[in-house]
Amino acid sequence: MSEKPLKRYLFASDFDQTLTFNDSGYVLSELVGIPTAEFERKAQGMAKLNLVQQGAELAYLLLHDPEFKARVRKEHLLEVGKSIRLKENIEQLYRILENGIEGYHFDFYVLSAAPVEVIKSALEGIVPADHIYGTEFLYTSTGEIDTIVRATAGYGKVAALDRLQADLQIGPDHIVYTGDGSSDVHVMLHVNVRDGFTIAVSEAKHVSQVAKRTVLSSNALSVLAPILEDIVGWDRLRIRQFFESYGLLMQEWDRVRTDWITLRPVVTSPEIVTPPSKSEREWLRSAATAPTV
Repeated sequence: MSEKPLKRYLFASDFDQTLTFNDSGYVLSELVGIPTAEFERKAQGMAKLNLVQQGAELAYLLLHDPEFKARVRKEHLLEVGKSIRLKENIEQLYRILENGIEGYHFDFYVLSAAPVEVIKSALEGIVPADHIYGTEFLYTSTGEIDTIVRATAGYGKVAALDRLQADLQIGPDHIVYTGDGSSDVHVMLHVNVRDGFTIAVSEAKHVSQVAKRTVLSSNALSVLAPILEDIVGWDRLRIRQFFESYGLLMQEWDRVRTDWITLRPVVTSPEIVTPPSKSEREWLRSAATAPTV
């Protein structure tokens, strides 16, 4: 009997707060002596003005903000990668997706608006460098950021994902994307509309409403649960046994649906009173003066 053909998928993941516990922009600010509150103020200001693609705030600051441009060098981006805190078991997730699920193969790629030096430094020895797409800069001879080559933010993630799909020759319904925030909404909508599968790893309102599944965990392997359930088609018992085969006990697995509801009082329109006509006014006067019985 011939073996069943291998089902091949593209698994694409965001980086900041999807594979990590914190944002590279905050870590970089602390490293070069810029208060994190100042970074947050500037980033939120740009977001409110829609000045840049969502997620590209750090790239804009590195290019145009005098304080960041004066202090940040390429070596700092590499150092941020070494100091940023990663979620557990990213390497094991890569290996399981590659050949740990019988009959399936998932090509693991990282698509992020974070500087590519940060991501490659953080995931060195875990994810191959050619599987990482981040914001790319050109540098001067002293390591100062000179110009931007490509920003993988907002629609930039969609473009990167489409290039990967074409290179890997994978159908759009065989794409899985996981992310945590508003910068992932564009690419999630793009994946969903073409019958792909999306996973949110935070309860951020905009992304959790778009994603087909939401998983909250400090362990990178947690995204396997919806993949095994909804794509591979396993029941919960088999999924638990699968995790146990890797020495992991699913102590809690609470599946709930989050409904975002805002209630407010109904504002009723004031009743429109039509003034009485001349004949009605005369009748009312006569009725008021008529003798009572």
